[in-house]
Amino acid sequence: MKYYLLPLGCQMNQSDTGRVRTVLHRMGFVPTDNEDEATILGVIACSVRQKGIDKVYGRIEKWNAMKNRQNVITFVSGCILPADRVRFLKLFDLVFPMNELPNFPDMIRQYGIVTPASLKMGEEIPYQPVVQPQMPLFNKHDKVNPSANMEPFWAITPCQASTFEAFIPIQNGCNKFCTYCAVPYTRGREVSRPSEDILAELKSLVERDYKRITLLGQNVNSYGLDKNGEEINFAELLRRVGEYGKTSGKEFWVYFTSPHPRDMTDEVIEVIAQYDCLAKQIHIPIQSGDDVMLQRMNRHHNMETYRHIIQTIRRVLPTATIFTDIIVGFTHESEEEFENTRKAMEEFKYNMAYIAQYSVREGAVASGWDDDITKEVKRERYHRLTDELMKHSLVYNESLVGTTVKMLVEDHDRKSGYLNGHTEGKIVIRFASDDESLIGQIVKVKVTAATPLSIEGELI
Repeated sequence: MKYYLLPLGCQMNQSDTGRVRTVLHRMGFVPTDNEDEATILGVIACSVRQKGIDKVYGRIEKWNAMKNRQNVITFVSGCILPADRVRFLKLFDLVFPMNELPNFPDMIRQYGIVTPASLKMGEEIPYQPVVQPQMPLFNKHDKVNPSANMEPFWAITPCQASTFEAFIPIQNGCNKFCTYCAVPYTRGREVSRPSEDILAELKSLVERDYKRITLLGQNVNSYGLDKNGEEINFAELLRRVGEYGKTSGKEFWVYFTSPHPRDMTDEVIEVIAQYDCLAKQIHIPIQSGDDVMLQRMNRHHNMETYRHIIQTIRRVLPTATIFTDIIVGFTHESEEEFENTRKAMEEFKYNMAYIAQYSVREGAVASGWDDDITKEVKRERYHRLTDELMKHSLVYNESLVGTTVKMLVEDHDRKSGYLNGHTEGKIVIRFASDDESLIGQIVKVKVTAATPLSIEGELI
């Protein structure tokens, strides 16, 4: 019996998908890329953007049509707004928050499905066609807390999608309530994972020669704050990771995403400087370069605070690359407010910026506000910021020409005869080689050419 999964959205959803795979494998199911072969069809959804939800509706329409010719079970989990959950209850067989994943085998058994694992265990459960249980697993009146009792979920060892890159969740949920964002309503309040479990998962990955490991959370640098002193803070967590790296005898890079400027401390930056395994790359979202807009977004920081963070990174981590997130065209964004964002990009000279054109998301505070910036203006501002990014990233990438950098080899490049990957600073890089044994290894490359978003070199 086979299963098909469709993960959507951010790295946290991708990480959660690994634990879903583990549960399905324990039940005896095997993966397939062909939906028509699957008995179980699932989506790890993302309500944060409408585009992601539109994909869910498109897929479930297809899957429900399949039920006319074969027995299948459909399920949806992940980041789901309450309003979307109510709609999904009418379309999917199973709808559950991710913290209920340990109960997934029991949910399946309610449908009378005999799993391969239960057959091996000798359970005498007769096969029955898939039918809707008399009592739905959830109804629209249920109060679902996506962050409640996460530890049984985190205790599931994930089935990693890669042999050299992995993601480790260190917390779930968000307490910030930015007005444009629905995450607090899809994942609940911030809950920190026990540091002992985080470190144990990281050590297991390093021992299996994983090279790039990312610590995940909606606000990673607020890690531990919900434990009222009963857990270490984020800087200490990084320090313990770094100490392990020093004694492991392994070469690997540890990243984290995403930090929030409000909770970003000098101590975190200083700890990163002390350890080779803590990657010299910082993703620090700015969203806007205008203080009035930041208040409208309820970002809990201003440009003075943010500028101090960038200046500290430049001083303490002079080789670090800096990435950011920016929203253009948020409600009431004036030309002056936008220009302040462009000036911030000019000042901070980011290596990469993920620029989003604002779209209303049901559930967020701003969904009740006028989306009064036209698509044409949003698009024009997006391109102006993109041009600004390209200008500064090209200068940085050209400065690498003639130098030797380390990179993690990840895959064949679309240019025939080349392999590609990323540097420690997450700059895209490629070099001429057909040696597949290099994939998953950290190698040295001498940089010979540069473009705004990538570099090229020769393997040393």
